[in-house]
Amino acid sequence: MASRHLSRSIVMQSLYEWDFYGKQHDLKKIAERNIKDFGPGLEDVSFIFELVEGVKEHMVSIDKIIEKAAPEWPIAQIPIVDRNVLRIGLCELLYADKEEVPPKVAINEAIELAKTFSGQTSGKFVNGVLGTVYKQLSEEK
Repeated sequence: MASRHLSRSIVMQSLYEWDFYGKQHDLKKIAERNIKDFGPGLEDVSFIFELVEGVKEHMVSIDKIIEKAAPEWPIAQIPIVDRNVLRIGLCELLYADKEEVPPKVAINEAIELAKTFSGQTSGKFVNGVLGTVYKQLSEEK
């Protein structure tokens, strides 16, 4: 597994746990534990912390974007895995350096996370939401 993909998996697992427990625990400590458990030997963990902090910092605006792109799915009704995969994908799509993470890479990585960690239709759902946002961003330029 490529290190960036593994890093995103650790971010998703950390956000899942944090979200599952009502955001009551220290997200950074959760991420540190998950790096130790799932990413021993991972050379650059800064990407994990950047992504975790980016999602946490922009969560309110990201969640509003999700609700706008998927109006039939209130954020609380989206399964926890899918919700956090979307948050990761949107954080990268909207706030990451486009040279470092091109938009299509952010979308494809999110789809792969959904396929790996969630239900059968999750990949299509994530693709639909992120594709809608990407299309809107392209039209705004």
